[in-house]
Amino acid sequence: MSNSSEIKLVECPRDAIQGIGDFIPTEKKITYINQLLASGLFEYIDFGSFVSPKAVPQLKDTVEVLEGLDKGKAKLLAIVANERGAQVASGLDRIDYLGYPFSISETFQQRNANSSVYESLERVKRICDLMQSNKQELVVYISMAFGNPYGDLWHEDLVIEWMDRLSNLGVNRFSIADTTSEASVDAVASLYRQVAMQFPNAELSLHLHARIEEALLKVEAGYNAGCRRFEGALLGYGGCPFAKDDLVGNIPMELLLDRFKKGNIEQRVALMDAFQTMIEHGRV
Repeated sequence: MSNSSEIKLVECPRDAIQGIGDFIPTEKKITYINQLLASGLFEYIDFGSFVSPKAVPQLKDTVEVLEGLDKGKAKLLAIVANERGAQVASGLDRIDYLGYPFSISETFQQRNANSSVYESLERVKRICDLMQSNKQELVVYISMAFGNPYGDLWHEDLVIEWMDRLSNLGVNRFSIADTTSEASVDAVASLYRQVAMQFPNAELSLHLHARIEEALLKVEAGYNAGCRRFEGALLGYGGCPFAKDDLVGNIPMELLLDRFKKGNIEQRVALMDAFQTMIEHGRV
């Protein structure tokens, strides 16, 4: 059994709701995220994004949501997809981390950020330069890290190659992301071990998407390979709307909380109920 104190969990309401079509009122998002913050169960909360509101209308109120959060000692992450978003987010000192989705699949990088992988590398360089004068840290999501549904080239060495280039830019935080649930249980263990061996000083996390019958198996594979930071979303909601039509949800956060003995059953039930209330009453 793991030591609960060594495990860090990241809750991702941004990922959970970004594909929901009916707009959830800002005040309902604030109420829900404040409950997550107050719980004290999470290392940080992936709460919003600074991307085009035309592309992701659900998150067009990220600044307003941020203003309503009772942050306290909790930490917050927001996604940026380009320099413009990073410029806005870097001026908001209540945000601790900026997350940049870097896909090693050419097809997905174009669909998600309208750029090639090489152009994305240059974009990360400019974002790093932009962030040098503030206290925020950049988290790069290695998207499609376990393969892709498009037939684009993939192998573990390709993941290492791009991470090495990003490390040379000064990036030290990486989220190894299985955007479309391509990974087998064995692949989760194999790639994480390779990444941890090649980048022993990096801050690493696993951001997996999985069908419920495989979710815990993949978490166990990651844990046994050395992962101590996992990302998820309550009730397993989520999936990138730019990936493919058949979206596969996040690892259910309640599964992670239970597996690593974080909080108690009353807390887990209360947070699940709060999330369900937010999405059910999104149109109110």
